[in-house]
Amino acid sequence: MENNDYLEHLKGIKGLIEERTKFKALSGLSGVIAGLFALAGAAVGNYVIYHADSVIYTDVRADIYSPDFFKLVLVAVATLVCAITTGLFFSIRNAKRSQTKLWTKAAQKALINFSIPMLMGGIFTIALLWHGYFFLVAPSCLIFYGLALINASNYTFSDVRALGIALLITASLALFLPGRGLLLWAFGFGILHIIYGAVMYFKYEK
Repeated sequence: MENNDYLEHLKGIKGLIEERTKFKALSGLSGVIAGLFALAGAAVGNYVIYHADSVIYTDVRADIYSPDFFKLVLVAVATLVCAITTGLFFSIRNAKRSQTKLWTKAAQKALINFSIPMLMGGIFTIALLWHGYFFLVAPSCLIFYGLALINASNYTFSDVRALGIALLITASLALFLPGRGLLLWAFGFGILHIIYGAVMYFKYEK
């Protein structure tokens, strides 16, 4: 009986440590919805590109910014905002359901470790656009996002690391298949996110 009490005490300590060191409010549903947003954004972006009056990347190289270019920017921003808003909404809901705080030390560490690669990735991607290396934009987005997830995974679910690794593999393919950049971007941010979200939901929430 004493051994059982001792084991239960150890489990309680382990649970307390994990609560303080791991961010557990991530939602699988938000991953699925973010993936759907990414697929929708890729579809709209593809439509804009192939129905533009001129070749958009050629115009940008010549410092010509057509309405179609700004449409692509708007689609990208809208997709990002929708994905972030959805993730935040479901994380808040999960925290309330489990009666835990959302903004813990683990959440802060996860956000910081996620944000550093993402910030550098954003700067790097803007530089690629500025210098006209458009074929590297899609793989760069995948690379830095994958690295950000791996970096943040030390403070949350291990499934996040698996998603990051899958994104890096997809990015490696995109580097050598420049004509398939948008397709692989959609696969990485769309299909892989949906798979990850479904696994998270059935593993931790269902």
